[in-house]
Amino acid sequence: MKILLLGNTGQLGWELERTLSPLGEVTAVDYPVLNLADIDRARELIRRAAPQLILNATAYTAVDKAEKEPDTSLAYKINALGPAMMAEEAKALGAALIHYSTDYVFDGAKGGLYVETDATNPLNVYGASKLAGEQAVAAVGGAYLTLRTAWVYSTRRDSFVTKVLQWARQQTTLKVVADQISNPTSARMLAEITAQLLAMASAVDGQSSSSALSSALINWIGERSGVYHLAGDGYASRLDWAQEILKLDPHKETQTVSEVAAASTADFPTPAQRPLFSALDCSKFTAVFGLKLPAWQDALRLAMVG
Repeated sequence: MKILLLGNTGQLGWELERTLSPLGEVTAVDYPVLNLADIDRARELIRRAAPQLILNATAYTAVDKAEKEPDTSLAYKINALGPAMMAEEAKALGAALIHYSTDYVFDGAKGGLYVETDATNPLNVYGASKLAGEQAVAAVGGAYLTLRTAWVYSTRRDSFVTKVLQWARQQTTLKVVADQISNPTSARMLAEITAQLLAMASAVDGQSSSSALSSALINWIGERSGVYHLAGDGYASRLDWAQEILKLDPHKETQTVSEVAAASTADFPTPAQRPLFSALDCSKFTAVFGLKLPAWQDALRLAMVG
């Protein structure tokens, strides 16, 4: 099976490139070879690769920077126009598409876990651009899965986890917001469960040849196309998360921090407004695919030991 991974140098993409390798012939590309600001060139790249499966791990995630740009910004090109083009090309090629989205499509006003059918209402340009990407993929149709996730982190790339570890070695007191709540999600675990999901197709009808497996996988995804929530099991505030990071730090002896204090979002004004409670209910994904991510604390423990 020919797999095209777009965005392989990011947190999730780096992990996906490694977990997908047993499933087929993986071609992995990112900027500058893949430049979603030039849609026509990116479209041609996909056509030349002629994949049977496309995974889109690209994302414009500069949330505050996006707020200062117009709707024709790079955020919309990467997060909305890019996925739309990928869905069109996947459908034209008879391929399947897996696309990742975000909890930031919600406004956090529900006061409980979000399910896939809840109304979306992004509070910032980043969230709006990701929602536009979701809607574009759904409008094209075909065989696709849109996986909404939350608070993705890796210890191999810059993330909230690496920042907390850095701050803990530079400061004696950390102030961390206690009123933003969601699901911390390990990029490694997210990549592994994606690979598990795809490997399930190998059992479909006992297919053995590469072409038969590809066809079975595409049909299997096509029968289950839609939006699914997929994030770490359980939820936490950023304060809870930071405290757990410090507790699990394998090199606690190098920390200088002695106090972790609760703060509010209002204490740290930013150009982009964040949802306060955007935790995702992932029970639909488990019901359909029989898989779930581990408790966020367990995934963090594994990430901290490498």
